[in-house]
Amino acid sequence: MLYVRSVILNTLPEVEERYSYKIPFYNLGKKPMVYLNVLKGKDYVDVAFVQGVLLEKQFPVLKNDNNRKQVRSIQLKTLEDLDQENFVELLHVASVLLNKSKKAWFI
Repeated sequence: MLYVRSVILNTLPEVEERYSYKIPFYNLGKKPMVYLNVLKGKDYVDVAFVQGVLLEKQFPVLKNDNNRKQVRSIQLKTLEDLDQENFVELLHVASVLLNKSKKAWFI
């Protein structure tokens, strides 16, 4: 989680880290963009994008875990599972998309 956190903060210096529901959220302004979570009974870190449903066609690495309506995520079991170049591109596209939208949660 710490490595993913450092990639997020280094890629998007304007992002603000806040804790909500005891997990780290990374916000642009007051709108949440991505959060990190370790779900009970799972052996991976869930890197979840709030507007992931709008990104999943361009980034097929995003999965719909637990049949979520809007959120899509990358599940990382090891550091080797993270394609950093693709992840950085995903962060940039997600930030542009969130800046254009009026609110983060739309469903």
